[in-house]
Amino acid sequence: MQTRPITSADLRSSVIAVPPLCRKADLTLADEENTKLIRHMEAGGIRTLLYGGNANLYNIAPSEFPKLLEYLASAAAADTLVVPSVGPLYGNIIDQAAMLREFQFPTAMILPTLFPSKPAGVAIAVRHFVERSGIPAVLYIKEEGYVTPEIAAELVNDGLISWIKYAIVRKDPKEDAFLSKLIELVNPDMIVSGIGEQPAIVHTQDFGLAGFTAGCVCVAPAISAAMLRAITAGDLAEADRLRQICLPLEDLRNAHSPIQVLHHAVALAGIADTGPFLPLLTELPADLLPPIAAAAQALLAANNALA
Repeated sequence: MQTRPITSADLRSSVIAVPPLCRKADLTLADEENTKLIRHMEAGGIRTLLYGGNANLYNIAPSEFPKLLEYLASAAAADTLVVPSVGPLYGNIIDQAAMLREFQFPTAMILPTLFPSKPAGVAIAVRHFVERSGIPAVLYIKEEGYVTPEIAAELVNDGLISWIKYAIVRKDPKEDAFLSKLIELVNPDMIVSGIGEQPAIVHTQDFGLAGFTAGCVCVAPAISAAMLRAITAGDLAEADRLRQICLPLEDLRNAHSPIQVLHHAVALAGIADTGPFLPLLTELPADLLPPIAAAAQALLAANNALA
């Protein structure tokens, strides 16, 4: 695992994968299966892994967190950056911050929640996290009302933020007053698009964001990596062609739950056995699995053909 601070060059050089977390039937961590998934992503050129919502860390037991950190620190390749997540509630944020001091992760993401929270309270929690962990935080802006652009800029200016994951969904990603204000106040080199491949071209080209996170990259790392290279090279037609290969699985994720569909897709594509969901989530209905399997297997085939 890479332990140096994350730079804007890192954000631009690799798609940030947001993988699920594999578990055994008894809900304990399935290290061997998680390693299969990590190796699959690394083989496709991915060098940044962010464990957050898709890993269902909202529901992880604090007592299991050190074991997860120990596993992640040892499982990734020497040149792979790994970002765990804490929270979303204040008690978890602070307790997990202390646990992170025992490791060398360069940053950790704070999972967002709108209830019970206020923007000024989120800012206090970020400050306390950094003080207690000794590392800067990844600020995850997922919904309006969590923080304001002004508060985000204040945290950045005070040196508390490693980078920002911006993931407020818009009907038209080109029309985004919040993001427009945010890039006025914060260098877009510190901000990544956090909603997968679909708005990535608009976010990087129209708003100048440094890169993008993705879930489909867990199935098709070579495709997502090639899409990032095409964006960087200014070949937007090729980037859009690659983006559309991911659409069938992304459409299913948007229709039935991004977290649950991706969890099933990784398993149904034969990449790794993701196992059961950690509650409060549960498996999707059986009738949804065949279309997820078809989309995931087709995406993996396209990935293998490109690779």
